[in-house]
Amino acid sequence: MSREPRRRLFFALWPQEVQRTALLQATGEAVRAGGGRAVPAAGLHVTLSFLGTVPEGRMALLSTLAQRIAAGFCGRQLPLSVTFARLAYWAQPQVLVALERAAAAETEISTVATLAGLLTRESAAAGFAPDLKPFQAHVTVARKVPYAPHAPAMRAVPWSFGEFVLLESRTLEKGPVYSVVESYPLASTEKART
Repeated sequence: MSREPRRRLFFALWPQEVQRTALLQATGEAVRAGGGRAVPAAGLHVTLSFLGTVPEGRMALLSTLAQRIAAGFCGRQLPLSVTFARLAYWAQPQVLVALERAAAAETEISTVATLAGLLTRESAAAGFAPDLKPFQAHVTVARKVPYAPHAPAMRAVPWSFGEFVLLESRTLEKGPVYSVVESYPLASTEKART
């Protein structure tokens, strides 16, 4: 009996190259001071909802769900924006992360968190098994970091998005590699009227 192919998937905010470069420049000193392995620029992203392993036969349902959520986002503050302005060391997974600024505008936090919450709740209701940990906007900038680095505070780096993506994660010897499966443009109020 053949087993159905499965894919390791998650919804994410996928930055442009200029945004990735700005974050690498802002966090470079801390990454070097931490003694870990820097995440390559091509791997930087914000995870919105981690889905885990999904059977190939459920991909169409997942796509329909995401399209519905993206289309229903009209009237929200768009583009989505997150400003990363502080670093944190997470000892358990041994990673260095860039976190959103502590005093971010309420709408900035709530819009991204709202999208993450919708994706998690709707995918769970459709029978997927998303990670249910509370959402915190972050970008992993280094892995296998043995200790918390002592480095100056990072300068603020804003990222903005008009869409979210479904990413596939594959683990290779050199580390995780991500590829965009599908993009979902967020509907603006203007688009919704036309």
